[in-house]
Amino acid sequence: MLLFSLASLCSNAQEKFRKHTYLKVNPTTIISALDIYLEQDLTEKLSLELGISGIYTDYPDYVFLRRVDIGQKKPGLSTEQLVEGRGLGFRAGMKWYIFRPQAATNARGTYFEPVLFFKKIFYPKEDVALNGQTYQNSGDKNVYGIQLLLGRQIKKEKFVIDPYLGVGVRSKVYRYTNFSANGGGVNEDHSELVNVLPSVHLGIKIGLSL
Repeated sequence: MLLFSLASLCSNAQEKFRKHTYLKVNPTTIISALDIYLEQDLTEKLSLELGISGIYTDYPDYVFLRRVDIGQKKPGLSTEQLVEGRGLGFRAGMKWYIFRPQAATNARGTYFEPVLFFKKIFYPKEDVALNGQTYQNSGDKNVYGIQLLLGRQIKKEKFVIDPYLGVGVRSKVYRYTNFSANGGGVNEDHSELVNVLPSVHLGIKIGLSL
């Protein structure tokens, strides 16, 4: 009788929770990138979230480097190069759902999520005329980081809303080549600059349950 009761409870728990797949976008980053996320339930408490970003401008970095001066080191990149930077980003996070709503069994609830991410941005080449010849300044950037997010995912039928906040740290590695005049000659400067900085995150993802 006891074994039968336990089996019934386990069966009811499995019936209440069903695995879902969620497709989401992040409108809070639309100023510089299109962020798309795919989240897959693994268990009632855990899910895996993967994301890809299409970056069409590095304008936020332009603001950070040119408009907000907190003593950070600045790479030898022009405003036009920063604004016209293009690239891709990838991220992976594991969500641990700490609290679940009692009334709606399909609502995922409050979660904690560590996230690892990587971005690669290519800056356009910029012509510079020196001593009657044309040279091209060039550069790129790699960004590595970790985020610790706290959020609450809410599901209403097929619609999903996922607000979050958190902190993190990221490393920005700039590599660039600049040309400059030196008397009758031209200097070619290959440089690398690394900035390691804390970060604060506040945003929202919206999407659908597939």
